[in-house]
Amino acid sequence: MSTPNKPAAKRTIQATVGAACAGILITCVPKFEGTVLRGYKDPIGIVTACTGHTATAVLGRPYTPEQCAEFLNDDLVSHADGVDACVKVPMTYYQRAAFISFAFNVGTAKFCGSTMARQANAGDMPAACAQLSRWIYAGSPPKALPGLVTRRAYERQLCEGKVQ
Repeated sequence: MSTPNKPAAKRTIQATVGAACAGILITCVPKFEGTVLRGYKDPIGIVTACTGHTATAVLGRPYTPEQCAEFLNDDLVSHADGVDACVKVPMTYYQRAAFISFAFNVGTAKFCGSTMARQANAGDMPAACAQLSRWIYAGSPPKALPGLVTRRAYERQLCEGKVQ
């Protein structure tokens, strides 16, 4: 028997991608994104809050640690769903975590439209993982950002199964 007014249970990143993949994501994404308890502009001017949350971030607005944790979970679930929708071949949990971290950073649409996703779907995971090294530029005009260089090196090693 169901309870008519009870809200549906919220999906967790652990339930969505499994404990091993989720463990990587909830460690690496905050490490690279940082966590700021207010709305701010990122290095290329995108209004961001908490741990890389952009969808509903408001410049200058304060956020609680609990709100930030909820945003991170929901954003990771959304990006995991996006990666799963466009990569139709089996992935290791390392590859999946690398692609979700990447999509979290650049957006699911950019990931799904990338050579990386095409190569993954063609079954060429080594080439797909190597594509991560190309995504180190941001801004206008584009310039290599040290944080992106570090993040992509980690994501590539992760994708290749060389990081645990």
